Amino acid sequence: MSKHKAILALEDGTIFEGIGIGASGQTNGEVVFNTSMSGYQEILTDPSYAKQIVTLTYPHIGNTGINEEDNESENIWCSGLVIRSLSQVESNWRKEETLSAYLARKDILGISDIDTRKLTRIIRNTGAQSASIVSGKNIDKNKAISIAREFKGLGGLDLAKKVTTSTCYDWKKGTWRGLKKKSKFKVAVLDFGIKKNILRILVDQGYELKVFPAKTSSAEILEFSPDGVFLSNGPGDPEPCTYAIKTITNLCDLEMPLFGICLGHQLLALSMGGKTSKMKFGHHGANHPVQDLKTKKVAVSSQNHGFTVEEDSLSEEIEVTHKSLFDGTVQGIQHVSKPFFSFQGHPEASPGPHDLKYLFERFDENMSKNAKKKRH
Repeated sequence: MSKHKAILALEDGTIFEGIGIGASGQTNGEVVFNTSMSGYQEILTDPSYAKQIVTLTYPHIGNTGINEEDNESENIWCSGLVIRSLSQVESNWRKEETLSAYLARKDILGISDIDTRKLTRIIRNTGAQSASIVSGKNIDKNKAISIAREFKGLGGLDLAKKVTTSTCYDWKKGTWRGLKKKSKFKVAVLDFGIKKNILRILVDQGYELKVFPAKTSSAEILEFSPDGVFLSNGPGDPEPCTYAIKTITNLCDLEMPLFGICLGHQLLALSMGGKTSKMKFGHHGANHPVQDLKTKKVAVSSQNHGFTVEEDSLSEEIEVTHKSLFDGTVQGIQHVSKPFFSFQGHPEASPGPHDLKYLFERFDENMSKNAKKKRH
């Protein structure tokens, strides 16, 4: 691996000097930190990281290499990668290429050999910042700071329309070890930045899936005659996604069973009159404790979001079902009498624990109840 110099510049003028990995050039975005100990490939290919520079707090990254089978989408969506130390050896029989080669092939900049603990403390203390990575020859630090400041933040950015599918498609592939259940339900998936493992788990439930672009109208979805609609994860600010909010509102009026994750959770809240706001530094990692307020059980969850639903904005018809034990923010909601619910984190994990996989069963129960109600 040929080494080249690189710097990470923050909008406040802080400079980190390190070694470039992947492509050379320049990039900018909002710098965030992720506390997962593994799953760097799934993180890189998660569309929810669009326009973000991801810092991995685990110090040693790259030891299992890269293989196409573990991708959560077809592209790397983050703007750049920041790590402490790049593994010089890969030990995995499934490895197809190195992390650095993968980044270079996808034209993504990375930087290693910087103090990621210091960077994480800065983000925690000051909040999310715009940042840039510049690598190659003759690096100008002042220019790197200027490039960082050119990115004005994720607030007001509709990124779902950037990462969504351009056409409808059917999905039939389940998880590698999943046992497909018998089901007659048809589920429409609104793609705001869907991860493949969500689709795999939905197939394991036995559903017939059709994935729709983010801007699909409720009328187009209803032509599929779905028994339920899944609202996917995705990047950016939920409030500018007015087209999605309109579609979801129409589906709510029809009392269609709905299940939202991540951005889908926020959009469901907005469609029912709630509000969202930007968090100081968000939740990114695979070790976040969340409490089910009904059972009082605590689950460890995978998280990736920079916006949150404001609890005080929710009407009496909306019940908060889960909360973060890190900061008390809303993690789950449901309508008190209609089949709509959502979760802020990622019950499909990938990477992360599967403690909250039971939420997929709840979606199934809601569709079953709704089908029975229709028959009567």
